[in-house]
Amino acid sequence: MIAITPPRRIGAAIAPASNEPHHGKAGLRGPRLRDLALLALASALAIAPDAVMAAPSHRMESYDWRAVPWGGGGYIPGFLYHPKKVGILYARTDVGGLYRYDYQNQTWIPLLDDLSRPDGDLQGVLSVAIDPNDPNKVYAACGMYISQWARKGAIMRSNDQGKTWQKFDLPIGIGGNSNGRGTGERLIVDPADGNTLYYGSNQDGLWKSTNGGASFAKVGTPSKSISLMFFDPKDHTLYLGAVDGAGALMASKDGTNFTVASSTPAMIPQHMAKGQDGSLYVTFARGDKDHGGEINPSDAAVGAVWKRDPDGTWHDITPLKPGPDRSFGYSGVDVGPDGTVAVSTIDRWWPGDEIFVSRDGGKNWIPMHDHVTINKDDYPWTKAYGVEVKSMGGWVSDVKINPFNKNELIYQGQGAWVATNLGDLGSSKPVNVVFADAGIEETATIDLTVPPVGAKVMAAFGDNAGAAWFDTTQTPDAGLFVPAKESNRSIDYAGLKPAYVVRSSDASKHFAFISHDGGLHWEDMPNSIFETPGSGFPVQNWHNGGRVAISAGATSMVWASDRGLPFYSKDGGKTWIKSAGVTEAKDRMLSPVADKRIDHVFYILDPTGTVLISIDGGVSFKPLITGLPQISNWENATLAPVPTHIRDLWIVMPKGLLHSADSDHPAKNAPDVTEAWAVGFGAPRVADAYPAVYLSGKVKDVAGFWRSDDEGKTWVEITDHGHHIERINILAGDMQHFGVVYANSLHGGIMVSQPEKPAP
Repeated sequence: MIAITPPRRIGAAIAPASNEPHHGKAGLRGPRLRDLALLALASALAIAPDAVMAAPSHRMESYDWRAVPWGGGGYIPGFLYHPKKVGILYARTDVGGLYRYDYQNQTWIPLLDDLSRPDGDLQGVLSVAIDPNDPNKVYAACGMYISQWARKGAIMRSNDQGKTWQKFDLPIGIGGNSNGRGTGERLIVDPADGNTLYYGSNQDGLWKSTNGGASFAKVGTPSKSISLMFFDPKDHTLYLGAVDGAGALMASKDGTNFTVASSTPAMIPQHMAKGQDGSLYVTFARGDKDHGGEINPSDAAVGAVWKRDPDGTWHDITPLKPGPDRSFGYSGVDVGPDGTVAVSTIDRWWPGDEIFVSRDGGKNWIPMHDHVTINKDDYPWTKAYGVEVKSMGGWVSDVKINPFNKNELIYQGQGAWVATNLGDLGSSKPVNVVFADAGIEETATIDLTVPPVGAKVMAAFGDNAGAAWFDTTQTPDAGLFVPAKESNRSIDYAGLKPAYVVRSSDASKHFAFISHDGGLHWEDMPNSIFETPGSGFPVQNWHNGGRVAISAGATSMVWASDRGLPFYSKDGGKTWIKSAGVTEAKDRMLSPVADKRIDHVFYILDPTGTVLISIDGGVSFKPLITGLPQISNWENATLAPVPTHIRDLWIVMPKGLLHSADSDHPAKNAPDVTEAWAVGFGAPRVADAYPAVYLSGKVKDVAGFWRSDDEGKTWVEITDHGHHIERINILAGDMQHFGVVYANSLHGGIMVSQPEKPAP
């Protein structure tokens, strides 16, 4: 359990409605700095109702873990308010799990953080469902991918709003991070019978449960691929969004026999909503000729918004029709307690996605962007990332209005954005939009480093570049990496001159940057290993930026693409020459690393089972350690030099952890380590002793996060109040402060730890 003090609040609150019902007021606050970002995770994940946690048979020390604040940074395909209970709001993510908003403490609570490593793919939440008659019940359809090699999906069930869970495995895949994840919801509870659930799968048709999700049976329908399920309780009609062919909205009175809803377009239904007057609203989208299947969040070419009047008549109420010169679809739709209708576009790449609002049931529409003030002050990275002119953001798959507060509208855009005074839309008063992401850290961490001076930690992020944190209690500002709209792949500092830092990126001018002041300021790498006009270097051709390392004395660099040989530079990146002695990796990234204590020395872990060394600044490599197991493309293996020692290497291998202390000591297995996923080093417990070794992996077949104070001879599990942290695969310790270690979070972002009690 991560027990964290709630952070202080910054930013304007969403004003409660003046005509709140008698059972209370709901208000979603704006963003705050998450100096201690994650609230207490409610309790352990209950895999079975009678599961009992056995007492550990190994040493354990309690650590305090907190998030290093960034804020959001990922895709949130869907939000869900409880329709009958004030103050219940869920957000599902494609790779970062499920969240519930804590209105009292004004933060999001992650609900699936205690998933084990084998269940890690269940962090992909394709759909979430609530029981409209029981506010404590919540269900989630979980799984990451639908390919044959992926873990099969599962239905998660909670009777206490996500504090504890039961897991029920399915025989089919669930694509929480697959195309089509922006539609929904696909999992739904029958409002007339809380034990009956329907699940519309990615590619395996319709499934039904009559025992509260404990088991499902397949129901024959006309569609193998389903985009949404929706109940109209008035006449107990079940609607289904069919993806097959051109797509269609279908309806059934018995949950088995479906027919196409009359007059609706041949497109894929994206979302549905019902107004208090009985009207139904549906958004539609369809891909182009090359992308006709499960669209959303990408590939929408055309779309529409349709309404069914209470008398059953369907008609087109599309606010702005796509055309040859403006390709996009429609996705999010909701109806507020006062009848306000909101719909969002999807894949409108220029000038960007929009949210349209109607006060008269779709007869007239107001585009929101021209009437909003978007507050980005509390999260500087959102300023650096930028929003296109007249855009509410990108991939606005879902939009929801609080059923108890007509002023509160929430939508996705690299996190959760909230309009706090929607009722003022159309007046002379601007609508205030805030980034309400306290507690959500979903940015993908690709690399971490902790230099001995300057920044406390530096991170390379997917999609959002990354940053150097000079204060890990604040979301970064001065240390933000730009351009921000791209992925960074590596970051490294010179061991003897740590003010020199290099990082690689996917889409910048020369695919890498260099800093001479510890990450405060950056300049483009003078040249690149990839093709630039007149350079003669290999074509990048969909490769990512690869990894670049800088020597201890900052006199040379070695840079390898994700699918090619390494190059070296001895003139600050002006010229790059192919290194000798390295076999091409064939679609596997070679990851050069520098010795931090002696200049000109680099190492590479070759997938053939060899550690290579260069002592001439990358000009040539030769075998240093041989006879290691060969590494397949899909297996995890990394090489980590100890920052305070010359030629002291630890090697994460698929079946364990190896250590070679110097040239006189061959690589040997670390005792008791049965699996290793990441290794790093930090300050020793006793001054001048061997550094603390941190391990994410299995010790004596027990998965968790570990520390060794005796060079890997024995291990102590460093826990967060008794729960394992199993899914870390990137970590870097602080060499100045014992017990402080940074790691990628299982759902995104960065965690930092320190022992609960100071070391003696």
